[in-house]
Amino acid sequence: MPSFRGSSQPRDQAFVSWSPASHWVTHSVPIIVSSLFPMQVIERNADPEVTLLMRLTGTKYACGRGGCGACTVMVSKRDPTHFSVTACLVPICSLYGAAVTTVEGVGSIKTRLHPVQERIAKSHGTQCGFCTPGMVMSMYTLLRNHPQPSEEQLLEALAGNLCRCTGYRPILASGKTFCLESNGCQQKGTGKCCLDLGENDSSSLGRKSDICTELFVKEEFQPLDPTQELIFPPELLRMAEDPEKRTLTFHGERVTWISPGTFKDLLELKAKHPEAPLILGNTSLGPAMRSKGHFHPILLSPARISELNVVSKTNDGLTIGAGCSLAHVKDILAERVSELPEEKTQTYRALLKHLKSLAGQQIRNMASLGGHIISRHSYSDLNPILAVGNTTLNLTSEEGTRRIPLSEHFLAGLASADLKPEEILESVYIPHSQKWEFVSAFRQAQCQHNALPDVNAGMRVLFKEGTDIIEDLSITYGGVGAATVSAHKSCQQLLGRQWDELMLDEACRRLLDEVSLPGWAPGGRVEFKRTLVVSFFFKFYLQVLQELKKLIKPFPVPVSSLAFMGSWQHKLPPSPFLLQTSVDSHQPLQDPVGRPVMHLSGLKHATGEAEFCDDIPMVDKELHMALVTSTRAYAKIISIDLSKALEIPGVVDVITAKDIPGTNGTEDDKLLAVDEVLCVGQIICAVVAETDVQAKRAIEKIKITYEELEPIIFTIEDAIKHNSFLCPEKKLEQGNIEEAFEKVDQIVEGEVHVGGQEHFYMETQRVLVIPKTEDKELDIYVSTQDPAHVQKTVSSTLHIPINRITCHVKRVGGGFGGKIGRPAVFGAIAAVGALKTGHPIRLVLDREDDMLITGGRHPLFGKYKVGFMNNGRIKALDIECFINGGCTLDDSELVTEFLILKLENAYKIRNLRFRGRACLTNLPSNTAFRGFGFPQGTLVTESCITAVAAKCGLPPEKIREKNMYQTVDKTIYKQAFNPESLIRCWNECLDTSSFHNRRMQVEEFNKKNYWKKRGIAVIPMKFSVGFAATSYHQAAALVHIYTDGSVLVTHGGNELGQGIHTKMLQVASRELKIPMSYLHICETSTATVPNTIATAASIGADTNGRAVQNACQILLKRLEPIIKKNPEGTWEEWIEAAFEQRISLSATGYFRGYKAFMDWEKGEGDPFPYYVYGAACSEVEIDCLTGAHKKIRTDIVMDACCSLNPAIDIGQIEGAFIQGMGLYTTEELKYSPEGVLYSRGPDEYKIPTISDVPEEFNVSLLPSSQTPLTIYSSKGLGESGMFLGSSVFFAITDAVAAARKERDIAEDFTVKSPATPEWVRMACADRFTEMVWNYRLFF
Repeated sequence: MPSFRGSSQPRDQAFVSWSPASHWVTHSVPIIVSSLFPMQVIERNADPEVTLLMRLTGTKYACGRGGCGACTVMVSKRDPTHFSVTACLVPICSLYGAAVTTVEGVGSIKTRLHPVQERIAKSHGTQCGFCTPGMVMSMYTLLRNHPQPSEEQLLEALAGNLCRCTGYRPILASGKTFCLESNGCQQKGTGKCCLDLGENDSSSLGRKSDICTELFVKEEFQPLDPTQELIFPPELLRMAEDPEKRTLTFHGERVTWISPGTFKDLLELKAKHPEAPLILGNTSLGPAMRSKGHFHPILLSPARISELNVVSKTNDGLTIGAGCSLAHVKDILAERVSELPEEKTQTYRALLKHLKSLAGQQIRNMASLGGHIISRHSYSDLNPILAVGNTTLNLTSEEGTRRIPLSEHFLAGLASADLKPEEILESVYIPHSQKWEFVSAFRQAQCQHNALPDVNAGMRVLFKEGTDIIEDLSITYGGVGAATVSAHKSCQQLLGRQWDELMLDEACRRLLDEVSLPGWAPGGRVEFKRTLVVSFFFKFYLQVLQELKKLIKPFPVPVSSLAFMGSWQHKLPPSPFLLQTSVDSHQPLQDPVGRPVMHLSGLKHATGEAEFCDDIPMVDKELHMALVTSTRAYAKIISIDLSKALEIPGVVDVITAKDIPGTNGTEDDKLLAVDEVLCVGQIICAVVAETDVQAKRAIEKIKITYEELEPIIFTIEDAIKHNSFLCPEKKLEQGNIEEAFEKVDQIVEGEVHVGGQEHFYMETQRVLVIPKTEDKELDIYVSTQDPAHVQKTVSSTLHIPINRITCHVKRVGGGFGGKIGRPAVFGAIAAVGALKTGHPIRLVLDREDDMLITGGRHPLFGKYKVGFMNNGRIKALDIECFINGGCTLDDSELVTEFLILKLENAYKIRNLRFRGRACLTNLPSNTAFRGFGFPQGTLVTESCITAVAAKCGLPPEKIREKNMYQTVDKTIYKQAFNPESLIRCWNECLDTSSFHNRRMQVEEFNKKNYWKKRGIAVIPMKFSVGFAATSYHQAAALVHIYTDGSVLVTHGGNELGQGIHTKMLQVASRELKIPMSYLHICETSTATVPNTIATAASIGADTNGRAVQNACQILLKRLEPIIKKNPEGTWEEWIEAAFEQRISLSATGYFRGYKAFMDWEKGEGDPFPYYVYGAACSEVEIDCLTGAHKKIRTDIVMDACCSLNPAIDIGQIEGAFIQGMGLYTTEELKYSPEGVLYSRGPDEYKIPTISDVPEEFNVSLLPSSQTPLTIYSSKGLGESGMFLGSSVFFAITDAVAAARKERDIAEDFTVKSPATPEWVRMACADRFTEMVWNYRLFF
C-alpha cells in the first residue's frame, strides 16, 4: 500500500494543518488526524490504499513490509492499551477511534525531551540515526504499559527493530536504565563515576576492577514520570463510550473500504461480497498487495466488531475471538498457564513458546489470530500446534453457525473442510490438555527471532494412563510443502507402541516416507528440512522421556536424553569495558578530544527531527521517478513499448537512454541499458509521474521484448569454466614456495566458500534533484558517501560544467560502501528527468529494488595449499581466490588488489603465493563494502590455520601464536611495520577473556553433552587502513568565524553515522580553544569544499581532521597578535577586534594526504598509511540436532591508540563486529535459477537482530599507544571490527569439529560461510542425517 509520503494529493490540500505530535482519528469522512495540541490534521479523502507512514521526519520508510521497525508508532485505545505498530502496514482507514502517537509527539529538542529519547542518545545508542525513532517508539510504548519493565520485556519490545550501525548493545544499555534489574556504574555506591575522576584520582585507573563499564552516567538522566505522559484524547473517549454503529465506507481510487459497526452488518456484507477479504492487522494482505501485486477492490474491516474479541474460559478449554491480536493471545495464554495445572496447559505452553519468536512485537500487535489461521501460510508457526491440539474453528454466516476442526484438510485448503465464501471465523476453541498428554513445538529459522522458519512442527502424544504405551499421536509440520503437512499415517501406525528406541527408529523411517519433500520444495534446502523432520521428532522423544521419568518410577531413561538441549533464553549483554583513559590528566576540561562526547545529532535522531534526504518537504511542481529494470539475466533488447504506461493518468514521461544529452555511463557500464541487458535488475528506463504510486503502476505497463543470449553465467565456478574474468590476475609472491613444499612434514589442501552480503543500510538509495531557472544549475540532495562523484557523473551525463551542479549531503542513513558509486547512477538518471521535464525529481528506491539493483559484497571462492612442520610452523602457503564481480567492473579490480594485499593477516610466513581474479558473471555488479575484501579473503587464511591445527592435533590458537609476526618485519609487499601492538592485543584478549580456562571448560562441557556442543575461538587481526594511493588521502576544510564568535565548520567528509562531524568539532574545539557549543556543522556540500574524496577506507576522520586542524591553526595564527595584546579578553572580544582590524575570519584547511603507493609489477610498495590491530574471542553453543547456535560471550581488544572519542569508536567496533557476525552466520543471498534475487527484504534476508548480540559482550581499547602519523595519534576504526565477527564463525566450526570428532567423522570439512543452521546441522552428521542420506539413495 502507498503511504502519506506518496499520497496522490498535495499535502496542503490533503490536510487542514499539521502538528508534529501525537495524532488521533475521530471521524469517518473526513478522517481527522488531530494532535493533542490545539492544531489538527484532517485527511479529507482517506484512500484505503494509503497507510499511516506519514510525511514526518520521524516515521521512516525503510522496508515497507513491517520487517524492520523503522516506521514504528504507538496506537492507543481507550482501555487504555498502547501498542507499537509498523506504520507502513497500517491503513489510515483502520484508525477510527484510535489515538496515534509518533516520535514527534513524545518529545522534542525545541520543547522537552522524553527520558527515552534522552537516554538512547546519551547512551550512544544512535549512529546513522535512521532506525532510532522506531527504537524510541518501541521503548516508549513498552514504558507506557510497563514503567519498570523486565529485561525480557525490553528484549521482546525491541526484537522487531533492526539496526545496521550500532550492534544494538548501547540501545539495550539505554533501555536497561528503565528496568528493575538494571545496574548503573559499578562505583555508583560511592556517588561517583570513574569517568569523573579528578586529576589526583587518575592512579586508581590502573586497577581494572575500578574501571567503570559504562560510557554514560545513569544518575544524570531525568527520571521517568508516568504521570506526565499524554492522556487519551477526551473526544475519542466520548466516542468509545457511545460507539458509532453505522457502517463507514471509504472510497479510494481503486479500493473501497467498508467498516461495519455491528456483527449483523458484517455478516450481511460478507454475504453480499463473498470474495472480499476481512482485513484487521494487514500483516499478510498488505505485503501481498504491495510486493506480489494482489488486488482486492473491496476490503471489509471488522475492527469495530466486539464479538470477534471475546475470550471465554471453560473447564475444558479456552475460546479466543478471531479478532484478538497475537500479542493479546500471548497474554491470554500466559494468564491461563499461570492459573491451571501444568498438565492442562501443554498446548498453551507450546503456543507461547512460538509466540515469543513469531515476528516482532509490532507485527504481533497487529496480526490477528483469525488472520493467521485463515492465511494458512506453509510456514505458520501456530497452525501446526493448533492442529495437533485438536483446535476447533467456530464459523458464522447469515445462515447460522457451525464448527469445523483445524485439521490437515482445512490447512490443505480442501473445500469440504474449509470456510464457505460467505462465512467468517468468529472464534477459536483450544481444549485443555490432560494428564499423560504431552505437547511440544519446534521451529528452526535462519536466526532465533523475527525470522520465518525453515521447518516447524507441533507434536502431541497421549499415553495410556500409568504406562508408556501410545494411545494417540499427532504430528504436523510446517515449511515442508505448499501447506502445513500432517503425518497422520505414521501416527496411526505407531499407536499401541511403547515409547522406546525401537519406536523412535520406526517413527523416523515412517516420517521420512510420509513427509516427503520433492527436490523443488518451497525454499529448497531439501536435505536439511528432511533432517529436521526426524531431528524434531527425536527432540520430542527425549522431552517426553524426561516427563515420563517424573510420572513412572522407576523409568529407564537413556543417557542420550540427559544431554538434551532445551530452549535458549537470551540475556541482555552488559555494557562494554572501557580499559583505557585516553584523556591526559593535565588536559583542560574544556578540551573534548578523547572524551566520550555524544553524537552531535543524537538527540535529533531520538526525536525524529534529524532530516534525511527523503524528509525534505515536497517542493513546488515536484515529480516522482520509478525505475524499470531488466527481468532477464543476459539478453538482447528487441523492443520497448511505452504506450500503455504513458496512458496512465499522472504519468508525465518515460526517460530512456535516448534522452541523455551527454555520456551514458561507460562503454561497459551504462546508466540506462542500450541494446542488451547483462543482469536481472539492470536499469533500462525510468518513469516520471506526479506521484510515486502512479510511477510504480506505470512501470508495470511497460512491455519489453527480449531475445535470450548465451552463455549465462551466475557462479564463480561457471565463470572459471568459461574463462570469464573482469581484469587480469593480481599476484604477490615471496620466497621459494615450490622448494618449501618439498621440505615440509605435511601438506593440506582445501577450499573455502564465502557468500556475498547485502549492505542493508536502513535508508535506501534516494535523491532529490531540483533544477534552477538559470544556467542549467542543479541542486542535488543525495544520500551518498561521495558527493563529488555524483557531481561529476551528473556533469558528464548532462554535458554541463561541474560548477553548475551542487550536491548536498546533510546525513546518510548508513552506507558501508554501498553509497560510494551507486548514488551517482541514480543522481544522473534523476537529473536527466529533471532536465527533460523542467521539474524537480524525487527518486526513492523501495527496499526490494535497492537490493535487486545495487549489488553488495563480493562472494569468494578460495583454494589453499599449506605446507607445515609437525610442530605447527607453516613454511609455505599458496592461496588462489576468485571473487564474483557481477556484470561490470565497478570496484572489483580494487577489491581483488586489496584482498591479495591483506591475505597474510597477522602471520609471518616466509614462502607465500597469493593470486586473485575477479569473475565476470550475469549478476548485478558487486561493489565496495566495509572491509573491502579483507573479511572474505582473511577467512581463507584463518581456515588454513584451523586445518593445520587439526592435522597437528594442536589447538588453533597455538598455531596462530607460533606463526604470528613477533618483531619488526616486512609484509609480503615489503612494507615495514612493528607488530608490538598486535601482540599486545592478542595477549590482552587471551587474558581478559580468560581464554585458557574457558577452553578447558568448553572441553569438559563437550564431554558431558552429545547433542549440544560448545566452541571457542580467538582470532588476531592486522587491518590496513586507507586507500593505496596518495591522491585519495587528501582532504580540505573551510572554517568561518562569525562576528558573534560562532564558528561554522565545513569539511569534505560525510556523516554516515560514524560520528565524523562530532569528531571534527572536537578537533576544532581543541585547536581554537573554545567550547564545542560555539561550533556548528551544517552539511557537506560540493559548493563549499570541492573535489572531495569518498568517505571510506576508515580514514575520513584522519584526513578531514587534519584539514580542519590546519584551517583552525591558520585562523588562530591570525588571531595571535590580538590575543597577545589582550590576553584576558574573551573569544567574542578577540573576534570583534579581528573584524575591526580587517583580519580574515575564514580559512581553508588542506591536508595533502598520506603517502601510499603499490607497484604490482615489482610486487612491493607502501600502500597503506598504518595498521589497526585487534583480537577477538568468542564462545558459542550449538544445537547439533537443528544447527542453531547461541553466542555466549565475546571479548574484543582493539588498538585505537589515542581515541578521538571512545564512545564513538567503541560503537564502530561493536557495529562492525555484529555486521561481520551477520556475514559469517545468517546473511545469505538466494537466487533463482534465472538469476533473480529472492532475498530482497528483511523477511528473506536476515541481518542480526537484537537477540543475536552475545550474552556477554566486552569491548576494550588497548591502553594508549602513539602513532605520530595521525591526528592526535588516533586511528580509524570504521572497518576493522568487521573481520573480528569471524571469531563467532570459528567458534561454531570449533563446536562442529568437536561433534564430528565424537562421531568419528573426519574433522576437516569444506569451510562455507555463512555458517547457517543448515550448514551446521548437516556438518554435525549423525544417525538422522544418515537416515536422510540413505532415504535419498533408496528413492
